This record gives sequence, C-alpha cells and structure tokens, in this order.
Amino acid sequence: MPRNKGITDDMIIEMYKSGMPYKEMEPIIGISRRAIYNVIVKHKVPINREQYSGQPRKHQVNEHFFKTWTHEMAWVLGLFITDGTVSGQTHSINFAQKDERLLKIVANYMEADYVLAAKGQTRNVPILVINSKEIKKDLECLGVTSNKSFTVAFPAVPKEFMGSFIRGIIDGDGWIQDRGYVMNITTASLNFAEGILDIFKLWDLRAELTYEITKLDKVIYRVWVKGKESISKLSTIIYSNCEDNYIYKKRERLSQWIRELEDNYYVEIS
Repeated sequence: MPRNKGITDDMIIEMYKSGMPYKEMEPIIGISRRAIYNVIVKHKVPINREQYSGQPRKHQVNEHFFKTWTHEMAWVLGLFITDGTVSGQTHSINFAQKDERLLKIVANYMEADYVLAAKGQTRNVPILVINSKEIKKDLECLGVTSNKSFTVAFPAVPKEFMGSFIRGIIDGDGWIQDRGYVMNITTASLNFAEGILDIFKLWDLRAELTYEITKLDKVIYRVWVKGKESISKLSTIIYSNCEDNYIYKKRERLSQWIRELEDNYYVEIS
C-alpha cells in the first residue's frame, strides 16, 4: 500500500513523537501500522509500545489555550503567526524559533510536553511540535491556516491584549536597528501588514508601510516605526504586561532611549 502523496519519513516521525496513536496515523499516512513501525525503527526512534497498541497519546497539551484571551495567549498567537506552521495533512502545529528559551515558555503556557521535531540535514532551528485537532481548529477560527503566509488576516485582538500580541509578532518577524532608531516587521500578507500599521497609527507612532518584489516575483511588506520617541513609546506599550516572554536583545534595543527621553522631559518641566 503506497503512502499518501507528500508524506515523508520526517513527517511520520513528527507525528509519532507528538504522541499520535497509530490508528490515527494510518489514514493520514496511507500505510499500515506495521509499515509505520518500520519507518520508526529504521530511524532508530525510541519505541512507545502503548502508542502502538492504541492507548491514549503520550504527550499532553491544554486544548483550550486559544479559546480565551490572555496576555500569554495573545503573545503566543503573535509568535505563532510569524514563526509557526499549521500542517495541512496532520493535526499538528509547529513553532520554529532560534531562541529555544521561547519555545520552552510556549510549551509551559500551553501546558504541553516539550517535544522537538527531529533535526534534518539542512535545518538546525529548534521546532516545537504540538498535536491537537482542537487547537488546529481554534487557530483556523482566528484566521491561521496551513497556507497562512500570504493570506493571514489581522485577527480581532481585544484592545487590552494588543500590546502582548504585537510583542509576539516582533519577537517572530521583527527587526530592530542596533542603535534603536528604526524597527520593522516583515510579512507576505498585505492584510496583516495593514492591520499592524493601523495599530501603530492608533498608538500615534511614526509608522509607514513599504513593499518590495523578491527574486521569485513575490511581494513582501514591511511595516516601519522610526525615531527614538516612537520606538520608546512602542517599547513601553508592548512590554507593559509581560514576564520574561520576549527576546532579550530586541527589548534592549527597543528600550535604550527611554531613560534619556524621561530625563529630558523632567528637565524641561522643572
């Protein structure tokens, strides 16, 4: 029996490591559980006998995480829209992040077992794998699908959680100049870019939207914030409701002018 089109050994291993029972894997992959087992053995992946027999999945996750808005959920959503992927063939979602500390925070917030995808020959970035049909459905309700890169819309984030959501976006796809005068967010979705720009204008930041054509004739958009006053204001907003769930270097660059501006302000009014 041939496996379904597009299913690779790495995908089978990813499903297996996420704790998915063989009976759920069979219709997705298109081969028998014995054939799946052979793939697992070939790649020397540790065997879970309960998983083979159809017992409940080994790895757990809070399947209600994306149902209720919190600062933690908003940050994870922003991070996932920029650095995550939704599988089009399985019920798994993946978070890719160079800063593995953030993946551990995400897993903690989502009450998920910390399961990383097997590293490939051309990929060294850690990828957190979470398997849940319910979470995948909730993300779709938020506009996040398997083909989100060019189509994702800006979600209806409640006002009180917007700063945390934008922080997640910046942690994922934000670039900050080392001198702290310029920041931009890159996306392939015009709708998403325009949503970010609207928020920055609502916050009265000096912001603009530009675009460029790639060598593959794809359009990418960049939303910019410029000037140390606007950068400092942005920093104050997005880091007002957080613990340590952010990239340290990005916060350092965004916040470096805050003290100087405060000192100048107090000198002027004294």
